[in-house]
Amino acid sequence: MIKEKEKSAIQPTREEDYPEWYQQVIKAADMAENAPVRGCMVIKPWGYGIWENIQRLLDERIKATGHENAYFPLFIPLSFFEKEAAHVEGFAKECAVVTHHRLEEKDGRLIPVGELEEPLVVRPTSETIIGESFSRWISSYRDLPVLLNQWANVVRWEMRPRIFLRTTEFLWQEGHTAHASHEEALQETLQMLEVYRYIVEDVLAIPVIMGEKSPGERFPGAENTYTLEAMMQDRKALQSCTSHYLGLNFAKASNIRFSNKDGELEYAYTTSWGMTTRLIGSLIMCHGDDDGLRLPPRIAPKQIVIIPVIPKPELEHDVMAYAERLANDLRNQSFYGRTLQVHVDKRDRRGGEKNWEWIKKGVPLRLEVGPRDLEAQSVMVARRDRPMKEKQSMPIQQLALQIVPLLEEIQQSYFEQAKAYRDAHIYRDIETFEQLRAFFTPKNEEKPEIHGGFVLAKWCGDPETEDLLKDLKVTIRCLPLKQSGTKGRCILTGREATLDAIFAKSY
Repeated sequence: MIKEKEKSAIQPTREEDYPEWYQQVIKAADMAENAPVRGCMVIKPWGYGIWENIQRLLDERIKATGHENAYFPLFIPLSFFEKEAAHVEGFAKECAVVTHHRLEEKDGRLIPVGELEEPLVVRPTSETIIGESFSRWISSYRDLPVLLNQWANVVRWEMRPRIFLRTTEFLWQEGHTAHASHEEALQETLQMLEVYRYIVEDVLAIPVIMGEKSPGERFPGAENTYTLEAMMQDRKALQSCTSHYLGLNFAKASNIRFSNKDGELEYAYTTSWGMTTRLIGSLIMCHGDDDGLRLPPRIAPKQIVIIPVIPKPELEHDVMAYAERLANDLRNQSFYGRTLQVHVDKRDRRGGEKNWEWIKKGVPLRLEVGPRDLEAQSVMVARRDRPMKEKQSMPIQQLALQIVPLLEEIQQSYFEQAKAYRDAHIYRDIETFEQLRAFFTPKNEEKPEIHGGFVLAKWCGDPETEDLLKDLKVTIRCLPLKQSGTKGRCILTGREATLDAIFAKSY
């Protein structure tokens, strides 16, 4: 007799409909929802708790590298964008623009009136307005370097929104720096890329490929753009961050000049770099399973949830007291620089309902305690990285000794699973454009199945050849920083080539 497959908590499954699975995970974990304003989102406490932890850990690293936080206006004069031609061209189609400054009632409706002398762009990024400040703050080599960061929201008019991945308004940090030399600015750009690698790999447990963007994918106005590319479980790439070496382009546009040691005027070299709430989408798609979210312990808002099991009302007091004592004992320990985040679920709901809710939210460890556990001074331990029904009874003294190593084991488990999946779907044997086309063509064009992956192949470096990929909905994700140095044939043109490139579909 064939055993019927157990139904998962998330329907549809990843294999059945990956995009819809993603939306259902967010809903089941109660992370966020669509806002009344098209393309915007409401980030709920569980989703925002993840972002707060990303903020905290990233902010610590940013400050440890000598940067300070500041804040710049949300509204940017249109003329500021016009100063840098490539920049305004790159963002023109995404800008939200304020043209009036008040409302008046007319025939029962509110009508915008009071046209502004100059339209204001709602911040899509801040290079131009921060450059204006730098031009006033910097006059001598002694004023350099300037190392600033701001935590803010930005607006980019999104035509095909998806929660966390692409929204009209999203949250981010953006760093902006000015330096006296090309070498120092480039070093800054790569230093921040490594800070981002730490957040994505060491905290979020998402393996990445560090690389440089091709000209067609470069930030508008930048000399070089560096990136971290991660593979999701549908084998598409997701850009985890960018770090830009801007050279003199924005300094010339904003007149950021300084007097060097010889008293001569020079333009400053600038950089910018950013990481966004898109990382939460990456976290979902890299680690989630058909029962919901799975959170690495270092980023989880709550690392441990204790679920009291109370079969009879008269046992409630003793079981709850036992659960609270256990929680307090665990809170005396620290994990990855902060007190263990332990929650006792006291809600008047059935144990099974609570259990499934925390599974779908991705809590790393669930501890169940009931009358038998109280009597034996033990606890039932369930790990989110193991099958749902797999539980282990453990004496509370043993748990106290093993809780931190257990969380580290789960953290490492998620990273290793994601890395094994990525490595299994990096293909090095696709050598021609026709092979590339076949590889990235789904069997079902109307509703594509999970297909493709990362293709590591040679590229000649000609920017015009990137247009050949548009029909395939494929891009060069990056030129890995670790290059093989070998010669081969360009996968797009057949010309002799030495550059290694990653080709993939992406978010």
